[in-house]
Amino acid sequence: MALAIIVVAGLAYWDARRESSNALADFAREQATLAQGVAAAVATHAKLEGAPADSVELLAHVRALEQPGSLVLFLVKPGDGALVGSSGERVHDATVERGLVEGASSVKLERAAAPVFGLPERTAVAGLATFDGAGGKWGVVVVATALRERDRELRAQWRSVAAVALAAGLVFVFGGFALVQQRKELDLGRELSLAELRREREEQLVQIDKLATMAALATGIAHEISTPLGVIVGRAEQLLPKVGDDERAKRSVASIIEQGNRIDHVIRGFLDLARGGSPTLEHVNPGRVAEAATELVEHRFQTAGVTLVTDIARALPNVACDPRLLEQALINLLLNACDACERDGKVVLTVRADGERVRFEVIDDGAGITPEAAARATEPFFTTKPAGKGTGLGLAITTEIVKHHGGNLTLRPADAHDAKGSPTHGTLAAMDFPAAKETT
Repeated sequence: MALAIIVVAGLAYWDARRESSNALADFAREQATLAQGVAAAVATHAKLEGAPADSVELLAHVRALEQPGSLVLFLVKPGDGALVGSSGERVHDATVERGLVEGASSVKLERAAAPVFGLPERTAVAGLATFDGAGGKWGVVVVATALRERDRELRAQWRSVAAVALAAGLVFVFGGFALVQQRKELDLGRELSLAELRREREEQLVQIDKLATMAALATGIAHEISTPLGVIVGRAEQLLPKVGDDERAKRSVASIIEQGNRIDHVIRGFLDLARGGSPTLEHVNPGRVAEAATELVEHRFQTAGVTLVTDIARALPNVACDPRLLEQALINLLLNACDACERDGKVVLTVRADGERVRFEVIDDGAGITPEAAARATEPFFTTKPAGKGTGLGLAITTEIVKHHGGNLTLRPADAHDAKGSPTHGTLAAMDFPAAKETT
């Protein structure tokens, strides 16, 4: 802002100086024209009156042009360098004499030279002309003060200064007001940012508290379940030799033992995650994980009247995972999709490899999920299901499992279309993991 004011002031000063120079040049041309007119008049009278050689007599015919203190006339007789005025005074000035010799039309006189000609100590201009008279070329000098012109220029300069000062004052006033407003806006923005940061920290604290609660809850549940689960598995193992050759009974008892061990493995895996540990990783085919998960949820889909379609690509790369935990994460997504569908609904499970990542994608044709609910769906204890239908822990647990396996969880509206191309409702839930790097 200050630089702009300096530039404007500099331009105004330059313009004023330029106008002053132009005005002085115009004034000099006027005096040169007047000198030529005086020279013509004096030459005419000299011829008519027999060419008197006296300068005073010659100037008597044009003396009426003089203005004391403003404009005076002088003649320079051939062979005499002195300037003779209408009253007979003799003046010497090197600048004027040199101008006559060089044939200049006008010369500028400095302030100190003006009083010599009876003019104020201000800049003056001498108009120069010559004419042929007795004895050779006579010089005519019209000396005029530029007092009025310079005063007008000075007043114009002061007006320019005043205008620049006024403009600068307005700029500073309004600029200061703008800076104050900007400062207020910055302060307000800073306060809003701090408030937003505090809110985010509070949300993080709430999230941490929920995670801690979930960890404590998981620990408590694991402790409470471990004892009856151990009894169930133990009794089933005792029962296995007693079923004899009944193959159906053997399969049922073996299934009880297998699922009991699976529950124990999953619970121990949850406890390790809740305590900040890392899962034990194996290189597993993602297709086998998907098949195992669909087999375990198949009865839920049959009971709900929802169709489960699987589309598992062949020759998938292995993923490094704890198969039981990854299986449980996929089960959570499938059960959520099943719960979101009405009877005769449809859920599609797709497993694909995309570059160096493997993607599990579950799409249902249920009521769908809003972007707001999708943003909060992974928070512990957040659920959109009716009371008694959900705990709000399934996706939170899935998120932790995916995170500990180096993967990403995506949850959003499906943006799907039916066979006719019409948009349908639904939800897309997907997990993608890096493909395992096989060692040779």
